[in-house]
Amino acid sequence: MKPNIGVTEKNLQAIALELNKVLADEFILYAKTRNYHWNVEGSNFIELHKFYESQFEQLDEIVDDVAERIRTIGHYAEARLKDYVQLTHLEEQEYTNKQSEQMKNLLEDHESIIQNLRKLVTLFADKYKDFGSSDFLTGLMERHEKMAWFIRSYIK
Repeated sequence: MKPNIGVTEKNLQAIALELNKVLADEFILYAKTRNYHWNVEGSNFIELHKFYESQFEQLDEIVDDVAERIRTIGHYAEARLKDYVQLTHLEEQEYTNKQSEQMKNLLEDHESIIQNLRKLVTLFADKYKDFGSSDFLTGLMERHEKMAWFIRSYIK
């Protein structure tokens, strides 16, 4: 049963497509952060191992929230790995266990997600008249801004 929430089905379809792209970005960043958690090395291993864990736990919540937002507006969340690879805006870099490269890669991904979310906030509100999804993305953007700040604080 489709929701009757004051947004046209055509607009909800467009929103769901964009949210599935966001979901793909979030999942790719989650996987990358978990990879770095497993493979970080250095004199501050424990500190960064725990830091990455806190980051991927937040991303795990975000992934679930985005998928549930897609379901809330009456559509299905793309959830196959091949879908994520096709839909993501992010790039997967070569493997690295160097902390500076890991941090740089994660920061670039968070900032890329933030820039995309900022565009979608306006698009969802102005073009598609879905202020709920726009507000949802504003909160998501703020979460990424804080996570990026934490990463940026490690980079000197």
